[in-house]
Amino acid sequence: MSEDPHPSTHPPLPPTTEDDRVSWLRLLRSRRVGPTTFMRLMGEHGSASAALSALPEVARAAGVEDYSPCPEDVVRAELRAAKAAGARMICMGDPLYPADLQQIPDAPPLLWAIGDPDVLKRPMVALVGARNASSLGLRMARALAADLAAEGFVVVSGLARGIDTAAHTATLDAGTVAILAGGVDVMYPAENARLAEGIAKTGLRLSEQPLGMAPQARHFPRRNRIISGIAKAVVVVEAAVKSGSLITARMALDQGREVLAVPGHPFDARAAGCNMLIRDGALLVRRAADVIEALPATAHPAPAQTEIPLTEPAPALPGEPPTPPRERRSLRDTALLHSQILDRLGPSPLAEDQLIRDLAAPANAITPALTDLELDGRIRRQPGGLLSLA
Repeated sequence: MSEDPHPSTHPPLPPTTEDDRVSWLRLLRSRRVGPTTFMRLMGEHGSASAALSALPEVARAAGVEDYSPCPEDVVRAELRAAKAAGARMICMGDPLYPADLQQIPDAPPLLWAIGDPDVLKRPMVALVGARNASSLGLRMARALAADLAAEGFVVVSGLARGIDTAAHTATLDAGTVAILAGGVDVMYPAENARLAEGIAKTGLRLSEQPLGMAPQARHFPRRNRIISGIAKAVVVVEAAVKSGSLITARMALDQGREVLAVPGHPFDARAAGCNMLIRDGALLVRRAADVIEALPATAHPAPAQTEIPLTEPAPALPGEPPTPPRERRSLRDTALLHSQILDRLGPSPLAEDQLIRDLAAPANAITPALTDLELDGRIRRQPGGLLSLA
């Protein structure tokens, strides 16, 4: 039973009863049944229940003997887990199922959702990029995401470290959508658990994987097709030449989505993928207005009512308690801080005070580390309080 590359484009009727939902899940969770095979079987047999009955014979005709569909108790356990997690099943054909996502050839027949599904009614733009993003890249992602949200767009990303985290955090109050590679109830990476909880309160977490499924390497490219498929456009902020973000960009092109990229310094490997995309025809992004102008007028929503702060937090006011004295750091802590500083810097100069804000650490902890790195010849100080990699 191979995946049909040209499944029926007519969406099936969504399940309306508990038995229907069990049949949908059993069919989709059955061995060797992916989204396109699911759609083909539904088109040929009319319902998930009928497709399940025919599945052993279909498998036998494909040379697979002793085939059994997914057991009913397995999917009932998944349904119980979903109820315990507060997850909602959104099936293809359901009014809540994203219309743009339904258009792609291998759209997931169902999605598990935790949060506010109403955000799916608004037009979406995906922001993706490097996990080890530079400080400038993180600032750009935050600014783009906040400005897009202020114009009424929902920002979609993958809850990964770096650019994804910056995009979600900047639009948390406006409602953002996180597409997960594992189960919708599995927080990955663990450091983003609190962010994921916040997303569920004002936005939405989505996944096609079973509840409780830990993400595996093969799940991420599948997740990426949903990120691009659900959005009107994909904006790549920072990406190496060989990266998951460029996989998402290629999928977006295949799906007929707009692909845009933020240019970067030619010497910064984290910008090489974006520069290559622009060379090959992707639209260059300087600000959110460039993204909005690339979309058809019909995709422009009314401005969002929620105000998004676009500026950095104000510095401490005079009279506030002084910063506590610098704590003694272990060698491991010092090495970690050095690594974080080097990750934030690139060939393009960055203001020292901006670096300190980005690292969310006291200045009396950062300054000695900068001195150490400068003496080691790993960073370079430039006029005007600017820093860059040596």
